Amino acid sequence: MWWFRRGLCALPVALVIWSSGTLLLSYAIAVALGHADLIVPYISDTGTDVPERCVFGFMLSISAFLGLGTMYVRYKQVQALVLASESGLQLINYTALLLGIFSSVGMCVVANFQKTDIISAHLLGAGLTFGPGMLYILIQIGISYRMQPRFHGKYILGSRMAVGIWSLISIITLSISSVLMYDALPDVDVAKKVHWQPGENGFIAHLASAVSEWSLAFSFISFFLTYIPDFQKINLRVQTILQSNRLHDYPDYEGRDCMQHDERSPLLAGAV
Repeated sequence: MWWFRRGLCALPVALVIWSSGTLLLSYAIAVALGHADLIVPYISDTGTDVPERCVFGFMLSISAFLGLGTMYVRYKQVQALVLASESGLQLINYTALLLGIFSSVGMCVVANFQKTDIISAHLLGAGLTFGPGMLYILIQIGISYRMQPRFHGKYILGSRMAVGIWSLISIITLSISSVLMYDALPDVDVAKKVHWQPGENGFIAHLASAVSEWSLAFSFISFFLTYIPDFQKINLRVQTILQSNRLHDYPDYEGRDCMQHDERSPLLAGAV
């Protein structure tokens, strides 16, 4: 069996491929049509104008649902593996799921409210995506530390820690460079500025901020690659339960018994 067909690893793989394609395709279209600069524009700048705006919003919304599904399966996996006596770890796992939901909602907000629409809604969506998303990664690193070596080896923990450090450095750099850029251009509406020229006042801070944003986005995407070995251990099955209730005889049916059938199929009756 091919590696991507083992367990549910196709879910994080699809999330990584689709999310990467979302960012790169909208960037390629925006640059080709002259709607964004070739030299590292902001991610939101590549989804501001039509047609890349439609592509970006549509694909990013699907990425949000793929991310939510991946994080829910991860939550159920940890829940099944954690011992009943480890109530603290169960609470941490539930907290991680809530943060993942907030981050996914933030992605949907970003997908539907671009910089040219309601800027406050767009910034709120970005904050919901990156803030809870960063906390989600840090909590998952802590869960991985508690669950090794009984569930996975140290290489999984090491890879998640490396991606976590990458994300942390990116978000700190993004915050600092953004503040410097706004300070350098107090009379300019930086939030809606799309085109930048080399040598322009604030260009270096903008470049550092944009690079940090792309780095942060791909660090988030790369984190889900570390789920592949864990998801290969999940087997999903669909269980059908048939219930029959004998009803009273009705004259219309000439004394024949009527049977009522009810089928239920739990979607996640999986085994780890």
